[in-house]
Amino acid sequence: MAGSSAKRRHKVRKRADMSLLGGIRPPIAALSALLLALAALTALGLGNPQREPLPEAVLTSQQHFAEDGAIALRASLDESITDLNRTAALFNAGDPVSADTVLDKLGSVYQKWRGSAVVEIKSGKLLAARGENVPLLAIDRDKLADADGLAPRMVRLKNGETRLLTFALLSWEGQPQQLLVTSNSLKFPGVSIGKFRVIAVVDSGGQILSSDGIPAPEKIPSDTVEEEVKETKKQLRSFAKRSAEKAEQNPLKSKEPGSGGFLGVSGTMTGPRISGERPVAGYASLAAPEAGESTDATSLGLSVVSLVTVPENTSRVNSPLFGLVSAAALLLIGALAVTLLLGTVQRPLIRLFLESRRLTRGDLTRPVTVPRFGETRRLGQALDRLRRQLLGETPEATADDAPASGGAGASNGKAPRRRRGRRIGTRALLAAGGILLLVWSAPMMLLLNRAGDSVVVPQQIVNDQRERTDTLADRVRRALNEGHADIVSVATLIGDRTEPDAMTTVLERTMREHPRYESMYVLSPEGKVLAKAGETPKHPEGQKPGEAPVALLDTDSKEPRIAGYAELPGRDGAAVVGEFRVDFLNSLLKRPGLGQVRIVDAERRVLGSNTGYLAFEKLPSKRLDSFVEGTNQQVGLSAKPSSVLYRTGGGIQIAAAAPFAGGGAAKSLGWTVVSWQPASALAIPEYSAQNRTVLAGLLGVTAAAACLGWLHIIVVRPLRDLAEQAETLADGDRRTVLYPRHHDEVGAIARSLELLRQQLQEQRKRDGAPSALAGRN
Repeated sequence: MAGSSAKRRHKVRKRADMSLLGGIRPPIAALSALLLALAALTALGLGNPQREPLPEAVLTSQQHFAEDGAIALRASLDESITDLNRTAALFNAGDPVSADTVLDKLGSVYQKWRGSAVVEIKSGKLLAARGENVPLLAIDRDKLADADGLAPRMVRLKNGETRLLTFALLSWEGQPQQLLVTSNSLKFPGVSIGKFRVIAVVDSGGQILSSDGIPAPEKIPSDTVEEEVKETKKQLRSFAKRSAEKAEQNPLKSKEPGSGGFLGVSGTMTGPRISGERPVAGYASLAAPEAGESTDATSLGLSVVSLVTVPENTSRVNSPLFGLVSAAALLLIGALAVTLLLGTVQRPLIRLFLESRRLTRGDLTRPVTVPRFGETRRLGQALDRLRRQLLGETPEATADDAPASGGAGASNGKAPRRRRGRRIGTRALLAAGGILLLVWSAPMMLLLNRAGDSVVVPQQIVNDQRERTDTLADRVRRALNEGHADIVSVATLIGDRTEPDAMTTVLERTMREHPRYESMYVLSPEGKVLAKAGETPKHPEGQKPGEAPVALLDTDSKEPRIAGYAELPGRDGAAVVGEFRVDFLNSLLKRPGLGQVRIVDAERRVLGSNTGYLAFEKLPSKRLDSFVEGTNQQVGLSAKPSSVLYRTGGGIQIAAAAPFAGGGAAKSLGWTVVSWQPASALAIPEYSAQNRTVLAGLLGVTAAAACLGWLHIIVVRPLRDLAEQAETLADGDRRTVLYPRHHDEVGAIARSLELLRQQLQEQRKRDGAPSALAGRN
């Protein structure tokens, strides 16, 4: 019997201990652990004395620059291949023409190839040629019928240069099949590199196919510059080899999960320091515009490498003492908060738990030790009243003589009168602990380690903002020029004898091959639509075709309507019109690392954006408006791109503007691409330190809110309800059954109160039975 009794006591003790795992201890223990971890992170993250010679923003900017070059090169190559195939298809759809006619019309519409030729496939006879000599000996005519026989290919010339050959078939019934061949160098189309940057195209083996930015031998002014050029070439070759190796990996594994952005492989590399400056290279492989797809250009296995030398920053951003002092302050304040919770919430509750168990076991001689604060004090008073009622006192007597706070007065058997009035509750104690932690967190979030307006923004970032904006402006201008060239090509091939049905077929084929158009149609001299494809024409009805090659149709619509015009030969003023999709132009502006980007017209009204905008609205600030106006002032032969760093007006801001430069139909529009972004969005050491400080403060607030909220929901709210129920029980309510909410300390006290209620009911029955018998006698 003794053994089984001991086992039962062991099981009861084990069950009680297990129930306490979900009580008041875990929130306070979790808060202590989180505060210790946060103090360690603060000491390591804010007290790291390591210097950052190259800010992360500079490295990221070089990566984005290489990505811009890869996108521009891929788009240019694919556009050239598409234009050649479409032109050949249009020729094939008409009557046979001579090889010279084909090349003359091709050259009059597109000026993008260095050389072109037409060859009779069967005999190998050269029928016509334009421009530089096309390396026809590199073409195996017997393999043209293979699956990839007409795929573009690269050929290295005797002088070491590389040419990209593209092919298209010319086929007419009753005539020998001909091969249309064009050759071009792998030069970057309109990528602005500035004065001190080198950019190169690299093949899959790490061989440099072309480069820009390295001065020619005759332009080197001194031996010193010659040595620098040699070192730059050496670094470029090294980076080219490394970039080719990195480009072989899967694009999904080359960046952080969920980072998105560029679909190809891209990144940065650094070289050994030279005279206080460090070479930094960005690399990017040619990638398709849509994930999971491939194009003729991406199948070439090319990559882009951008090289620039950047001065190192040897200054220290913050003192390591800041992190250590902040961590020490958190430990001190956290210790005070945890001590407050232990002393005023946890220990009194556990003491009441033990006192309630003592009363249920029948130990009624010793008064209950009543805590000083909150709901535990009310519970202690109620428990002592119940103890006295079990000893024979009435609820009315115990209500008038409730014990005061625990101590000597409560333990000597006397029952001083209960203090009336409002007392500090447990919620107030939790709030006090939260305020203590907020004393540390609030300054970290709002006051300490602020970057200010004296932050050093590397000049390279400002320069990159300008060059990348200029590259973006060139992409938009070239896209409009290419679109107008397509319209001219269609107009040239339609001629003066094409029927409306045939016109529609040509227009629909052009729209399928080029998604830049919303609609294409043929207008008569009187403004009547003769044939159309796509959406309903927006050209004003009854108005003759415009004279400008590319123009805005109106300025009162909800979105800009941009159209290109090309007159039809022999039709007395009739024209082919192509309306550009605004979404197509906006998609060209979506490049990371540039912030807000806008296309504005000559009156500085917004026509396109990489984010939401209202058509024809003004720029968001007068200083940006003035900046764009000043940039468009002609310097020399044309306006130049520019960038500026603003240090007023609520923070540091980087802005850049680039007017349309170069030739083509779009130059006459007078548009400008402008971009701006706050310097705080960049990974500059001062802002990184500020962000880490704010993060530490946020983590402190989060830890306090989570743990104190946990404590309030699991312990304090049930404790308040239990205190009300205990006082009601002590006032004489013997009918209400008390149920525990959780298997913790509060739940254990609730179970003890329920046992006391049952004992009081039994006592009432025993005391009431003799009086009933006496009444019957």
